[in-house]
Amino acid sequence: MTRTERERLRLIPELEANIAMIKEMSGGSSDVLINRFRTGGIECALICCEGMMSSQTAAEMVLSPITGIPPQSSAAGLFRYIQTELLLSTDRPTASDYDTLFRLVNSGFAVLIAEGADSALAFGVQGYASRGIQEPSGEGNILGSHEGFTETVRTNMSLLRRRLKSPELVMELEVKGERSRTDICLCYMRDRVPERLLERIRRSLNGIELESVLSTGYIRPFLEKRSFELFSSTGITERPDVLCSKLIEGRAAVLIDGVPYAMIVPRLLCESFHTLDDYAYKPYYAVFSRWLRYGAFIVAVLLPAVYTAVVMHHPELLNSTLLMLLAEAEKSAPLPILAEALIVLLMYEMIREAGIRLPKPVGGAVSIISGLIIGDAAVKSGLVSTPLLTVTALAVLGGLVVPDLAPQVTILRFAFLAAGGIMGVFGISLLACAVLVNVCATEDYGFPFTAPLSPFSAAGTGDTAVRLGMRRMLRRGFTVEGYYEQDK
Repeated sequence: MTRTERERLRLIPELEANIAMIKEMSGGSSDVLINRFRTGGIECALICCEGMMSSQTAAEMVLSPITGIPPQSSAAGLFRYIQTELLLSTDRPTASDYDTLFRLVNSGFAVLIAEGADSALAFGVQGYASRGIQEPSGEGNILGSHEGFTETVRTNMSLLRRRLKSPELVMELEVKGERSRTDICLCYMRDRVPERLLERIRRSLNGIELESVLSTGYIRPFLEKRSFELFSSTGITERPDVLCSKLIEGRAAVLIDGVPYAMIVPRLLCESFHTLDDYAYKPYYAVFSRWLRYGAFIVAVLLPAVYTAVVMHHPELLNSTLLMLLAEAEKSAPLPILAEALIVLLMYEMIREAGIRLPKPVGGAVSIISGLIIGDAAVKSGLVSTPLLTVTALAVLGGLVVPDLAPQVTILRFAFLAAGGIMGVFGISLLACAVLVNVCATEDYGFPFTAPLSPFSAAGTGDTAVRLGMRRMLRRGFTVEGYYEQDK
């Protein structure tokens, strides 16, 4: 039975028929528990999903109080008594169709149905196993918070609420996925987010028609343009404090149940080079660190390409000493420089992929094999020259400085290497212009990816290439709302 059919099928007032229909729809699944009992003189049944609720909480807050209800004349009177006289649970939705009933049961609610009632009462007694709040693995910092998002969406909502206690923080829960019925939470600051931006995001989310939502990759394409973009115009973070700072700037965020990351809409290119520690240190050190990341990005993308282009097509750009050293190193290599560079970069990508996919206890073997065996043996045997291996290692190290842009750095490195090896510096320049045009054309929801530099906004320049003192930044803060007002 499809979800649409379940939505149309209303609950039946007869208890036995209701229970039979629930068993039929669940296929007799062993984890769907149906507990019959009698209270207030009326036959009832409590439906729950094993492993999704806390048995102790259900017994103390629901079963114990509900079995002591005085005699009632009807199921409607029983439900009215529970709603007005008993608290039982702070989260008490109702269900009038089977689709809502199963969604609540599978979300950890205990659902009460009664003889003569055409609706059901649900009580929030969730108690499923989940990972505790831990330090984020991919966004490390020294002086900031060490709390990261978890896989439980309501825990993530509480992490935001602890940091932003303002009533202007709004969280809208909805369900996506025909089969998975995943909880999606749209978060925003009501007084900061532009209404136009919020309406466009809601329209994008309403257009999602998927069977399941299991990661951010399922939702992200619907929040971005369909045209080809090298860089993603939506951001990902696993830090509640980072997300709070974006919400204050007027952005919106999407939390997905089962995913320890939040999506930020829209995202800026310059934010990939920012860290939380930039706002904990003195401005002069933050500026130094930020420019170090900008330089590392350029080195990661262009260094192998420039080296290959100069050695193959423009040796006149090198002084005589350096030229002789490179010629001596490359003379014993059996392959052309372009082929060498491609082989070394592909070898690194395979090593990186193996390190990610292998179990952690075996991960140390990857560094031993790659560093001591493959790298050392390749240089000593003459298959790869030492200067080329050094250049590749520097490029790889530069890419590790900006982990947010790792996919783009990897592809652009290969693209620039091919352009430099075939057409020299001219090919690198042509490809750089094409990349720059694509980046500047990236725009979602009317907000440019390269803002506040292109188009220029003076209010945002204090936290892009440089970082002003906190007092000056607060006086000239950059917000999405301010940009939309400027753009009118």
